[in-house]
Amino acid sequence: MVEYQQKDRYEIGDLLDIVRLLRGEGGCPWDREQTHKSIKSDFIEETCEAIEAIDLEDSDLLREELGDVLLQVVFHCRIEEENGTFTFSEVCDEICKKLIVRHPHVFGDVKADTTDQVLKNWDAIKKETKGQETYTDTLKSVAKSLPALMRAQKVGKRAMRAGMDFNNAQEAMDCITREKAELEAAVAAGDQANIEEELGDLLFSCVNAARHLGVNAELALTASTEKFIDRFEITERLVSEEGLDMKELPIEKLDVYWEKAKNNILSEDLNND
Repeated sequence: MVEYQQKDRYEIGDLLDIVRLLRGEGGCPWDREQTHKSIKSDFIEETCEAIEAIDLEDSDLLREELGDVLLQVVFHCRIEEENGTFTFSEVCDEICKKLIVRHPHVFGDVKADTTDQVLKNWDAIKKETKGQETYTDTLKSVAKSLPALMRAQKVGKRAMRAGMDFNNAQEAMDCITREKAELEAAVAAGDQANIEEELGDLLFSCVNAARHLGVNAELALTASTEKFIDRFEITERLVSEEGLDMKELPIEKLDVYWEKAKNNILSEDLNND
């Protein structure tokens, strides 16, 4: 048994000590076996749960989920400390220095009175400090591990800073029409490899349109997915109320129930207003 002083309130130093003990001799067998790769999905999961707490505007839940995210940071730092590479303190030191360098309008004599000026300075400093010599370097630096829609939107935004962009939202939406036609041609030709490529181009065009319309593509798709689930639930309920099974009905019949579900949701929205 590992002894640790019980307290009414713990601080960051306690978290560092607890993780060290969990990973140490006599600690937890599971914790001791973990590596960066074995728990990287946990990092993603905990971050998503923190985002959900933000969406729910639940401060108590957010406090809990941020703690879980912090644990992931501390855990990964502990693994590196055991390897003799860096410590949690060095991570804190580096981010503090980065924030100071990238905010010369706060910690220096650079003038930036608007958000646009701040972002322009931030990008220029980031490009310099990361040794990015070309605009292509800035595009390649966008993490490949990001969700595809999020990464596409970020790449498009960086291309825009190099002047490679549509002039307006209408041009971006016109591109969707062109890409759709190319996808239809690929489908008609039965070329599977080309179908995948053209579908990807169509999705990328939708993301560009979202950017020009001031919409976050990732959040928009998430909202549409939730809307689909809500309508699906009502559709299933309407079908079940008539003693039927969804999978035994033709799609034409299901579409009738789907429209009823859609109208049901619209009616509820109007009543709530």
